[in-house]
Amino acid sequence: MELDLGTASLPFQFDLQRKGDSSWSATIHNASEAIQVEDITLDHDSFLMRMPLFDSEFRGVVQNDSTITGEWANHLKGPDYRIPFVARAGQRHRFNGPADGMGRFAGTWETHFSAGTSDAYDAIGLFEQGPEGRVTGTFVTETGDYRFLEGSVHQDSMRLSCFDGSHAFLFNAHIRGDSLVGLFQSGTHWKEPWVAVRNPSFHLRNPDSLTFLKEGYDMADFSFPDLDGRMVSPHDARYKGKVLLLQVMGSWCPNCVDETRLLKDIHEQYANRGLDVIAIAFEKYSEKEQAIDALRRFRKTLGITYPIVHAGMATKEEAANKLPFLDHIMSYPTCIFVDRAGKVRRIRTGFYGPGTGRHFESYRHNLQLFVEQLLAEPVV
Repeated sequence: MELDLGTASLPFQFDLQRKGDSSWSATIHNASEAIQVEDITLDHDSFLMRMPLFDSEFRGVVQNDSTITGEWANHLKGPDYRIPFVARAGQRHRFNGPADGMGRFAGTWETHFSAGTSDAYDAIGLFEQGPEGRVTGTFVTETGDYRFLEGSVHQDSMRLSCFDGSHAFLFNAHIRGDSLVGLFQSGTHWKEPWVAVRNPSFHLRNPDSLTFLKEGYDMADFSFPDLDGRMVSPHDARYKGKVLLLQVMGSWCPNCVDETRLLKDIHEQYANRGLDVIAIAFEKYSEKEQAIDALRRFRKTLGITYPIVHAGMATKEEAANKLPFLDHIMSYPTCIFVDRAGKVRRIRTGFYGPGTGRHFESYRHNLQLFVEQLLAEPVV
């Protein structure tokens, strides 16, 4: 499939399978990521594919046995946010054109994005290059990562893309001397130049140092309704003496999806030893019922058993107002670690997901060690 961004095409690959006489499923591929899509309707020449987690869908017309055309609508970006697409069967390469196996793009790159002076930020580019010019990787920033990117290399040029139902990312880069010079496009609404130099020792600021408690606070204090209207607070009797992970998140946020999968695993592993989780959701719907429906779909799709509470609209200002014990909210997600005595011990800004490779594995390992440390402390 190719999304028409106006000045460029964003390609990604998916498999479409018939499950029965009238039932279909699809798998969207981004590097090692495989997104299962079950809500698909093919009725005569009409095509409808609804994404499982995010409020977006493809509507199109089957032109023949090998071509579907239509539009991708991302409802969270507004009623008029639509991008034309064309899907062609049988094409196995993400990008058309020649590719080669030259490995000049593989490695770790110190990266600087510069949409404007106030919007400039640093990142780490992580790329692996395989046979026939295939390249995978991501960019790690202080607020998260750009998930699973996949593309190809030809001589001094690299192209990468990703589509997950929320993100529609396209990266182009060219080698200029010892540097990469590139352009990042996100859907039809955002273009951002970037430059990078190879630097395996480059580091971003410590994610545990970016968000902190305001002076005078040592505990997390809030009370929000869960998806059934029951009020939930970390001071409830059910949490007394427990270690708590408080996840500030949104169902619309792909990095939050990645973190939720990890927290779900950690919760299942340590719940019987006194660990619990509360997800504090800030949603992009102004109507409460729409927000609750989205969170219920999120809970069901990911199989979450711990409480999800609805705290308000998804803005950093709203989150700061609803969580006044924090100095600010820099990123969705943000994870707050509370010990058995109810004291905040650590605040982690952003999340490095599985697309970051060793960064994700390192965080998962350290997270387990820290949770075990908190669980080993005596109940007060």
